[in-house]
Amino acid sequence: MEEEKTLDALRDACPGAILEAGLSLGDAVAVIRPEDLPAVAAFLRDGPPRMAMLLDLTCVDRPDESGRFEMVYHFLSLETYARVRIKARLPAVNPEIASLTGLWKNADWLEREVFDLFGICFADHPNLSRLLLYDGFEGHPLRKDYPLRRRQPRIPPRQDGPGS
Repeated sequence: MEEEKTLDALRDACPGAILEAGLSLGDAVAVIRPEDLPAVAAFLRDGPPRMAMLLDLTCVDRPDESGRFEMVYHFLSLETYARVRIKARLPAVNPEIASLTGLWKNADWLEREVFDLFGICFADHPNLSRLLLYDGFEGHPLRKDYPLRRRQPRIPPRQDGPGS
């Protein structure tokens, strides 16, 4: 089975990095230590699995667990169409993980989206700024502790629009 071979190759290439592994909905899934993300991602891209595409990355907020934020990365091999899901759990205070912008260019906007909505910091990101919300927005609205009816500061209308 291709997925199990990928997990075995990952275990051999990055010993100690995988905390849990298994199959879910036909995909190989591995939970890794956050500090091992750059090595794991580089192996998935350049090693035998040849995961040439970072399909998506997102975050899950689990406030009742010790690793409150779970980063989830989806990779795809264009040769075998195999998928791998990599997860890394981050603490509630100062959640930070390495940026993958050096390996996949599309990680730039995906990481900015997660930063904007969850407040996860990506070390060495070239332009970690808000992507969807305006600069004066306070907080990160997809966190479970974000107040549902919170009012945001008013911002003045833009002066550089087409009518100005």
